[in-house]
Amino acid sequence: MASHTPQPLQSPLLARAHAAGITHGFFTRVGGVSHGIYQGLNVGLGSADTRDHVMENRSRVAGWFGQDENHLITVHQVHSPDVVVVTQPFSHDRPQVDAMVSATPGLVLGVLSADCGPILFADPVHRVIGAAHAGWKGALTGVLENTIDAMIELGAARQNIIATLGPSISGKAYEVGPEFVERFIAHDPSYAAFFTPSTKPGHAMFDLPGLTVKRLQDARIMADMLGVCTYHAPESFYSYRRTTHAGEPDYGRQVSAIYLKESAQ
Repeated sequence: MASHTPQPLQSPLLARAHAAGITHGFFTRVGGVSHGIYQGLNVGLGSADTRDHVMENRSRVAGWFGQDENHLITVHQVHSPDVVVVTQPFSHDRPQVDAMVSATPGLVLGVLSADCGPILFADPVHRVIGAAHAGWKGALTGVLENTIDAMIELGAARQNIIATLGPSISGKAYEVGPEFVERFIAHDPSYAAFFTPSTKPGHAMFDLPGLTVKRLQDARIMADMLGVCTYHAPESFYSYRRTTHAGEPDYGRQVSAIYLKESAQ
């Protein structure tokens, strides 16, 4: 983690939007100034990390897109299905929502994560972008579909929207209890396919990434995932569950972001 430059992962699917002036990055811990348990590129304003370090990390992320920190737009994520349309940087408190959409050039939409799913969206034809944070609650209650609908209201066309799920906790690391399983199966019996028995009686391993991509594809857009697990890659990603298992007092957050340039290139 000695590099001073962020080194985000990229999606081959979303890379199709580059010609339309839309760039993206699923950022790792690499390239930041934070120390200790936050080592690396922690952008979490809600963490107990040194604020100056967080702001410098956010500035580096924005700089990767050629923008200043004020144009890196993030919200106060609350595990909701709610979406906000962004036309300019927030002047006061960040709204409590879990997704953003925009057709305004010059903005970098970023979602923070530390096991939950970061999903970046683009319509390269109509130049509309979106970013959503989907843990189990958001995925189940409709944040993905709501983001797509909000993009369409801004002028996107469903058949042109592409989306990628970035680094998130995998089914091999996400154990849940029986009440959790029952909640999902009650919602849709077919969701039983995303649970496999664990070593604990009544418990199961939950494939949240698989469910997320299914919901996206069921919404009739082209979607895929990077297939990278945050829990099993401590040098690259922050993980809430790994931190909890290690008994650490806090954790950092990585960011996934998408940027609409002033003009297509």
